[in-house]
Amino acid sequence: MDEKMRLLAAGNLLEAHTWKGMLESSGIAVELKGEALLGGVGELPTGIQNVELWVAEIDLVNAKAQMISINAEKPQWKCVNCHEVNEASFELCWNCSAERSEKYS
Repeated sequence: MDEKMRLLAAGNLLEAHTWKGMLESSGIAVELKGEALLGGVGELPTGIQNVELWVAEIDLVNAKAQMISINAEKPQWKCVNCHEVNEASFELCWNCSAERSEKYS
């Protein structure tokens, strides 16, 4: 039986599923843990509200390399229009809908 290792924790369920799909398309089996706990946002401690991606120990190095290649840990970016801070996964500002500008991220 393969030992599972935690690859990363993500607070964003959509990102977690996107990363899971990308890894699985590369032949890496991924298990999501904590998905059901997101319904408790505001009720549960923040430390247990993350969705975690787990992979087999033998796939861990390859999975980490895949995540680095897509820059999975991108930083937040600031909108040049309204100066609001946005999550890395947003291509439009959540506040004013201006397009993301890589020059100023």
